[in-house]
Amino acid sequence: MMEMKMKMKTTKRDYSPWYFLAPYIIFFTTFIIIPVAAAIALSFTYFNAIETPTFIGLSNYVGLITQDEVFMQKILPNTLTFALIVGPGGYILSFILAWALAQVPKRMRTVLALIIYSPSMTAGVAMAVVWTIIFSGDETGYLNSLLLTMGVLLEPIQWLQSPEYLMKIMIFVTLWGSMGVGFLAMLSGVLNINTEIYEAGYIDGISNRFQEIIYITIPSMKPQMLFGAVMAVVGTFQAGAIGVALSGANPTPQYAGQLMVNHLEDYGFIRYEMGYAAAISVVLLIVVYAFSKVAWRLFGEKD
Repeated sequence: MMEMKMKMKTTKRDYSPWYFLAPYIIFFTTFIIIPVAAAIALSFTYFNAIETPTFIGLSNYVGLITQDEVFMQKILPNTLTFALIVGPGGYILSFILAWALAQVPKRMRTVLALIIYSPSMTAGVAMAVVWTIIFSGDETGYLNSLLLTMGVLLEPIQWLQSPEYLMKIMIFVTLWGSMGVGFLAMLSGVLNINTEIYEAGYIDGISNRFQEIIYITIPSMKPQMLFGAVMAVVGTFQAGAIGVALSGANPTPQYAGQLMVNHLEDYGFIRYEMGYAAAISVVLLIVVYAFSKVAWRLFGEKD
């Protein structure tokens, strides 16, 4: 009888781990799975936020690719240009700064890390107010005032309304504020590498700091490199609001700074074409996923 009871106790399933996982599962389902599923479903409909959604099949996707000239000629090239410069640029800059900070004393490192990280703690739209003052198009703008005083300019330049300069300013501002949690993860990764590995590397033939970085530092912190890469991808595609915040208009002047996020907001919250906006969001999700897979291939574990 005692043996039977012992067997029942040992075969009884333990559900306690699910109690700890339940909050995460509930929030992940509520704020990730359900919204993504709803967006995918709405992308196959015509929905103006008032009437009941009407199923129209692939019409939104066909229209996006074949009829939306602004998307194909402006939005998509802008988004890819912005992503390919800001993503790898911010990622490489994060690693360089993390590695450089690891070489300085602890107290100075803490202060410098806080200074570098602090811009990312402030919302990009809020910081856009500061940059709007700097790049203001009249004589009171700090950049115009400086260049006029130095004699470089004869008249003020409308920096934020010019298609020639807007994208460049967006890239600069985004890179300036891109040192977020990915940068901190890389700094942590560099600091946690065992110094004995470096000593063994120099015994085995490593002769300079560049070889040290390539053969020891980067391979020893692949998890942090992967995390930083994924955060760089996500942050890059979330930074679309900066162009609208700087220029003060959606769409931006001559669509010069218009990204997929802005195009989505334009159709979803200005024109109230929710079905079409949902199709844009699904395409954006696929693009982000593709870039994330590239990052995983580069820095993920092979086994």
